[in-house]
Formats: sequence, structure tokens, C-alpha cells
Amino acid sequence: MTLQTKPGKLYIVATPIGHLGDISLRAIDTLKVVDRIAAEDTRHSLGLLKHLGIEKPLVALHEHNKREQAEKLLAFVEDGHALALISDAGTPLISDPGYHLVQLAHQLGIQVVPIPGPCSIITALSASGLPTDRFVFEGFLSAKATARRKQLEKLATETRTLIFFEAPHRILETVAAMQACFGEQRLAVVARELTKTFETIRRGTLSELGDWVKSDAMQQRGEFVVLVAGQTLEPIKDAIPPEALQVLKILLSELSVKQATGLAAKITGVSKGLLYEMALKYQSFKSPHLP
Repeated sequence: MTLQTKPGKLYIVATPIGHLGDISLRAIDTLKVVDRIAAEDTRHSLGLLKHLGIEKPLVALHEHNKREQAEKLLAFVEDGHALALISDAGTPLISDPGYHLVQLAHQLGIQVVPIPGPCSIITALSASGLPTDRFVFEGFLSAKATARRKQLEKLATETRTLIFFEAPHRILETVAAMQACFGEQRLAVVARELTKTFETIRRGTLSELGDWVKSDAMQQRGEFVVLVAGQTLEPIKDAIPPEALQVLKILLSELSVKQATGLAAKITGVSKGLLYEMALKYQSFKSPHLP
């Protein structure tokens, strides 16, 4: 049964993140009957529409024209036309333009209709083996090392599963920064090229994942979703010798976490990442397990 759109509505249509077979029948029907389609990259979206045998007017909606274009597109909708918004891949607005369009549509009283489908965040999470009951999406981290480090340090004690996007040319730097901020033994997953020919989902500690990505240039290509297990409240003192914990506690009473961790690692020979994780637990949760 072919779907009939109603005039004066904005449809948010999810498209495949890789495998073209993942598009839903409802999404295809919607794209066939709307009057116009807004897309971030019209050239990219044209390929999908050609694959589906759909010919519709395409309008570019991207970061540089989003405000001006949103007003024009919604004026078109207010005239009684149906408009679909798609992204280059997956569900629109997830680290993609579109927020201003949808926000303005609500302000104007235009009905917004979601057409659900593929989303790389949920796809990666479902296959990660990490806790799925509570999670937080952080998008892309800063391209600048100092800013990225500060972002990660703020998340070091987050107890929910953390999800990030990352570009191939920064994946090594990002995993290394995560080791420094979260600890080398924190469990994580690297999901690369999801639903595509070279899809890879690798699970391990941040240390193991860092070594794996570094040793295989193929794993430094494509689109990445990186998931990191949240901080747990359980003590990790069993992984650290009692004398090392005592050294860490003494140093923390006088120095910053970073300084105390670095010096404690030199004195005791215990992993800096492990000591850093313990220091954060002690600082944030006032763990009674630290001697």
C-alpha cells in the first residue's frame, strides 16, 4: 500500500548508513510522494534517489545556509506542500544540519513527522556488548589536542556508556587520549564502516584497541563510532598493589590528579592509566576502599 503524505508537513526521513538495503519501505514511499527533498549534500543524495528510482527536486540545507534556507523551505510547507529532510547517511540531525529547520517548524506550528530508520549510534551500541540501558552521545570530539583532552577529562567519571564519532585521521590520537583520561584498562569498542563491505567491530581495553588500530593501517580508514564503558563505582584496588595505593593517596593530598598519577607511576612502576583511574574514583566518589 503506497503511503499518502498530507500537505503542510515536514518529514524527517532516515536513510541508510551504508548498506542501501537498510532503507525502510515507509521511507521509500515518503520520498516518492513528497514535493521536495532537503539534503545536506545534494550530489550525494542524488545517488541514493537514483538507486531508488525517485526523481524529486533537491534543495541543499547545510551548515552555511541553514537559517536562510529553513525559512524558504518552511514557507513552501506553509503553502501546503510536503517536504522531506534527509542527511548524507542515517537519521537526520544526529551530528548533521537540520536542528534549526525542525525547531522553526515547531515554532510555526508545522507538524513534524519522523520516518525512523538506520542510525549508526544505535547500530554500534546494539552490537557492542557494552551496557545499553543508559548511554550518552558526545558526537565528534575537538580536533585540537588540548580541548579534546579537557572534554575527555570531564567525562572520565561518567557512569553511562559513552559514544563518539571520529574521523579516520584522528582515530589514533583519540584512542590515545582516551587511554590517558579514562585509563588503559577501560573497556571500549571501535566500530568501523558499519553495514559496509569492510565493517569491523572490535572490543577490548583501550590499550588493546590502541595497539590494534596502530598495527593495522586498514583499521585507520573509514567512518568510526567509538564506544567506551562508563566509569564504575566498584573499587579497582585489587589491580593495584597496596603500597602503590598508599603512595597515590599521599601524593593526591599535595598534588593534582595528573601530577600525582604521573609521579606515583614512576615510583611504583604501576600503569599510569590504572593509577589515574583510581585517582579519579577517589576524587569523585571519595572511595572508602582507598587506604
